[in-house]
Amino acid sequence: MNLQVTSTDYLSILPPTILAVFAMLVLVIDLFVKPERRPGLAWLALIGFVVAGVAAFALINQRGTGFHGMIALDPYAQVLGLVAIVAGGFTVLTSFNYVRDRNIGRSEYYALLLFSVSGMVLMASANNLIIVFIALELLSIPLYVLAGFARPDPQSEEAALKYFLLGAFASGFLLFGIALTYGALGSIDLTVIAAKIGQVGSSPMLLIGAGLILVGLGFKVAAVPFHMWTPDVYEGAPTPITGFMSVGAKAAGFAAMLRVFGYSLHAIQADWVIIVAILSAATMIVGNIIAISQTNLKRMLAYSSIAHAGYILMGVASANQTGMAGALFYLLAYTFTNIGAFAVLTAMARPEGENQTFPAYRGLYKRSPGLALMMMIFMLSLTGIPLTGGFIGKYYLFLSAIEARLYWLAIIGVLTSVVSAFFYLRVIVDMFMREAEPGQEVKAVNYAPLNWTINLTALATFVLGVIPTSALALVQLAAKLLMGT
Repeated sequence: MNLQVTSTDYLSILPPTILAVFAMLVLVIDLFVKPERRPGLAWLALIGFVVAGVAAFALINQRGTGFHGMIALDPYAQVLGLVAIVAGGFTVLTSFNYVRDRNIGRSEYYALLLFSVSGMVLMASANNLIIVFIALELLSIPLYVLAGFARPDPQSEEAALKYFLLGAFASGFLLFGIALTYGALGSIDLTVIAAKIGQVGSSPMLLIGAGLILVGLGFKVAAVPFHMWTPDVYEGAPTPITGFMSVGAKAAGFAAMLRVFGYSLHAIQADWVIIVAILSAATMIVGNIIAISQTNLKRMLAYSSIAHAGYILMGVASANQTGMAGALFYLLAYTFTNIGAFAVLTAMARPEGENQTFPAYRGLYKRSPGLALMMMIFMLSLTGIPLTGGFIGKYYLFLSAIEARLYWLAIIGVLTSVVSAFFYLRVIVDMFMREAEPGQEVKAVNYAPLNWTINLTALATFVLGVIPTSALALVQLAAKLLMGT
């Protein structure tokens, strides 16, 4: 074997390497700065995300593999890498005042965030099952710490413990699935697996291995029945981290799932499509129905996040180019929408304690008209109302299910979207049509980086719904090249 490292090898890991280097810079510089200057390290972290984003964007038209085929260098990897990088960058902007007001503004916060995103970007590029596992651990371990970063808050500590224990359990399933896949085909390289399946077909050991891989990745994307950790972890974690987990971890999980099932195991799709379709239906139904009964906005968005994983699973189950492109576009739109929604929740959080109940948002339009209007855009996008990115994403996902003749799944998707309108529109009604009760008036903070996040994500959500052409062309190209069509 040729052990030389080429320029393509370096290019294939350039964005995650940049993020890891900036994470280490944050930790090292922290040793030499005075405590009052440590907030400046957040700007250094933000520069790291910008540089990594520029690198990923510059590599979009590159095609090849690095490190003997273990890392993919293609538009698919860069698109999903950009989704994770954007989520990380906006999380830094959202976190400035939040961590300062709660006295948790330690520099490790931003270093852990950078390391986690580097794992997510690596996950999108993984073309080998061991790289998938390494990337999963790299993104997960910092998240376990970040979920409990608000210590000594008992809810935050509980969130970290639950996330760690269940995450380690899910990693075991993934690793066992990788071992069985290797036992069945003698390879963990996704390209080789695809070629061998085309030659020898399926086997019981391979199907069990694929099922265990699905369980491991299903936990990461919060698909039913692997979702039980989500509400408590989302509620207990610091609000900016909750928003980050809801999109970044989901994008990374689906990045691996789409590459494994949409490409590597595509030849035996008849063996796994119905299982993924059932998971998709169950996830949409459970997430949306339980969200109706929530009185806390943070928990409602947690169950909403579960439901949206179901919609994206519809694209996986469709196992066609439309489904893969639809899933990629939906992840992009969902990133802007959910980061923006959690940024609004961050603006409403008070240093002495967060009141994220629905009554706290009553009359928000009178107190903060701009904030209420931005939140309305996010809620409409999550519902799937036209002129928002959420509508375009759902349209292509439903279309992919119809093309795959999964009519029943498309019907469930439409009906659950109607159900979701109840709790999303409830937020809008509270903000615009109801008066705040005495003692429940929560005033939003006015901080520039947080406002930038809210305004930019709302603008992106609207633009993706009105002029989605460029984004659609990019995700369609990524899906086409990945599936080899």
